[in-house]
Amino acid sequence: MPNRYLFTSESVTEGHPDKVCDQISDAILDAILTQDTHGRVAAECMVTTGLVVVSGEITTTAQIDVPEIVRRVITEIGYEGEHGGGFDARTCGVVTSINKQSPDIAQGVSKALEKRSDGSSDSADEIGAGDQGMMFGFACNETPELMPMPISVAHRIARRLSEVRKLGVLKYLRPDGKTQVSIEYEDDRPVRVDSIVISTQHDPSIDGITDNEKIQKRISEDLKKYVVNPVFQDLSIAPDGETRYLINPSGRFVVGGPQGDAGLTGRKIIVDTYGGYARHGGGAFSGKDPTKVDRSAAYAARHVAKNIVAAGLATRCEVQIAYAIGVARPVSIHVTTFGTGKISDEEIMELVKRTFDLRPAAIIANFDLTTLPRAGGGKFYQKVASYGHFGRTDIDLPWEHLDKIETLKAALAKVASS
Repeated sequence: MPNRYLFTSESVTEGHPDKVCDQISDAILDAILTQDTHGRVAAECMVTTGLVVVSGEITTTAQIDVPEIVRRVITEIGYEGEHGGGFDARTCGVVTSINKQSPDIAQGVSKALEKRSDGSSDSADEIGAGDQGMMFGFACNETPELMPMPISVAHRIARRLSEVRKLGVLKYLRPDGKTQVSIEYEDDRPVRVDSIVISTQHDPSIDGITDNEKIQKRISEDLKKYVVNPVFQDLSIAPDGETRYLINPSGRFVVGGPQGDAGLTGRKIIVDTYGGYARHGGGAFSGKDPTKVDRSAAYAARHVAKNIVAAGLATRCEVQIAYAIGVARPVSIHVTTFGTGKISDEEIMELVKRTFDLRPAAIIANFDLTTLPRAGGGKFYQKVASYGHFGRTDIDLPWEHLDKIETLKAALAKVASS
């Protein structure tokens, strides 16, 4: 008997209150790194009705205007005027409370505390991890971008919601929204789309229609045509006659965004990663400079896992890396392929240790993590803050590059022939 089960993941649009905060925090990071690549940033944000609060620890030579950044980001998301649904970039209050990075943290990050047993070192030994903790990376062969199918589809639908709104295809949409996708698996392979849930903020009337039942019927028809159907073009499965749609299941969604719910930076860590399909170390990404391994090492772990799967060493791979604050080298590395590996997990782990440099300074240098905001015209991390940090096809992300495939294939061939 085949093993059948459902797995569900969710995403949110850039107008979701928590995502508003993530984008503001990362826009502050972008602005600082554009001027000061050595800036230390831990920017937190909270939004609620008519108010934005920015706090955190920042040490930098950069001169930035935090309220201006806040209002710019909110405007770009779409919370301005009548379509803002009550939250307006022009009139919301902005409060800031920012201190410098703790000197106790800075001393371990600026210069790593450990020494090699032979007394030698190189430049990548000079930066210690910004905190302790464990980070996970994951990849599988379910989609072209090597991401789990449920989160991939949920992100695609969420991103498409914003695209049709901003392009004017569906002018009545407002910025806030959530998506959720349930995929049916058979023997760990996605075989059909079981259900699609979309909650999208909208204007109180559409083309003169004021009856809510008619409004919701119009929204449901439009979303299936302009939002859902286009996202399956390059996937192995698509909705069928049995797929269940739940669109605005609460019956109405006019009041939303920070006007409807408070938001916080770092509260969508599962949306940011693998939709619950893989494990998570607990650390958020947005607002943190690359010395914080919560962010940079999670990117490195995804890079490792994706290259392993792309090289054919396994069809599913999860990588865990753990660090101690102020120490450059990981305290542990773990690789599991869930029984799909061409060689043993132990052999793959040895390949990882030889092929990938997972010290924070090396990760930062290999991915250009401190210079990308300047190269991107002051916007890099803000773009990554919505629709997932992994598997993106709309942004060139260095940790998504398949630049270690040939090395891993050669190593695999050598192991197989021995």
